[in-house]
Amino acid sequence: MICLGIETSCDETSVSVIRDGREVLSNIISTQIEIHKQYGGVVPEIASRKHLSNIAYVVEEALNVANITFDDIDYIGVTYGPGLVGALLVGVAYAKSLAYAINKPIVPTHHIEGHIAANYLTYNELKPPFMALVVSGGHSHLIYVKDYTEFEIIGKTRDDAVGEAFDKVARVLGLPYPGGPEVSRLAEKGEFTYKLPKTKFDNYDFSFSGIKTAVINIAHKEGEKLRREDMACSFETTVCEELTDNCFLAMKALNINKVALAGGVSANRLLRKMIQEKADELGYTAYMPDLKYCTDNAAMIASAAHYNFISGKYYDIKDKLDLNAKANLRIGE
Repeated sequence: MICLGIETSCDETSVSVIRDGREVLSNIISTQIEIHKQYGGVVPEIASRKHLSNIAYVVEEALNVANITFDDIDYIGVTYGPGLVGALLVGVAYAKSLAYAINKPIVPTHHIEGHIAANYLTYNELKPPFMALVVSGGHSHLIYVKDYTEFEIIGKTRDDAVGEAFDKVARVLGLPYPGGPEVSRLAEKGEFTYKLPKTKFDNYDFSFSGIKTAVINIAHKEGEKLRREDMACSFETTVCEELTDNCFLAMKALNINKVALAGGVSANRLLRKMIQEKADELGYTAYMPDLKYCTDNAAMIASAAHYNFISGKYYDIKDKLDLNAKANLRIGE
């Protein structure tokens, strides 16, 4: 079974061809980082227009690299939420028109389910159930993956997502967009010398607004005396500790011994190290997607679409024109 996956939820136009949910035949990504860097973040209107001009060419390249034609496709998987609504609409509209033209089923796919499925592309042996720690610019979730299409939210951020906090701290430290990798690079030169707050709840939720505010206050107070590399190290370490602690507390409580990282922040070197070390200490198994599958990409969407498709969760030909983008979409909907 061959799936053509389409991902346009933010600022990457990506198209992939996947066989049976795990074999990547092509995974093409056209990024807009350099365009949005001058604005310090993604500009939704610009992102949408770039998707519109890029998508046909990216589809063509994905087919060429996979050495297939439209006739070889069995179904189409497309991200329909969550994300920037204008960006999502480009991918959804293209997928609907293509599905109608070649008379193939279309599989609406949740962006976060795609990030979780990125692990299936790296680990052929990975099967549910497991805990997923989803960390990105828009999400910070602990999700119990009961089955390939069955998810339960165990904990989530109550304010900023962890990737959002990284980007805001990067601005305070005078670092360019995208901020997460820049904070990590600066942190490698520093030491953990600033004491920053962690948030504790009576469940497994996260909060990163307090630590972000603490960094801002210290930066304003110290001014030019601020040791930027030490602040980056202190911030990154504290955040990764909170993510790791909450994740393994939830796993112990639910008697789960497998954890998978997912989302753009899953590429963070320190977080991967902490998760692996804690898993080894407890005798658990940790899974971390290849770095090329951490950021937004269509291969992960096609993988998630595969499991939705074989479970029967897809639109029939007559219904596909009703599919619409959903900027705010809970996992499992």
